Amino acid sequence: MNKLELIDAVKKETGISKPAAAKIVELFFKEMTAALAKGDRVEIRGLCSFFVKQYGSYTGRNPKTGEKVTIAPKMLPFFKCGKELKERVDKG
Repeated sequence: MNKLELIDAVKKETGISKPAAAKIVELFFKEMTAALAKGDRVEIRGLCSFFVKQYGSYTGRNPKTGEKVTIAPKMLPFFKCGKELKERVDKG
């Protein structure tokens, strides 16, 4: 399912217009992204959680030249599947 399919599903389920459904989906993603950017955890009970891990600086290698390169610290988002979602997917 992509974003357009999600918008269509919201539209069909709620009976609202497509632009209104698109606004709801956009708002959801915008707020979720903003929370993660602040370092907050986003948890949707029974489905999943998203959180940010921070990685410190480390020394890597340039694969073409083999020279050492310092990799800057970074923060990356992670997804953790909830127990209910695991069970639903496993049952098929």
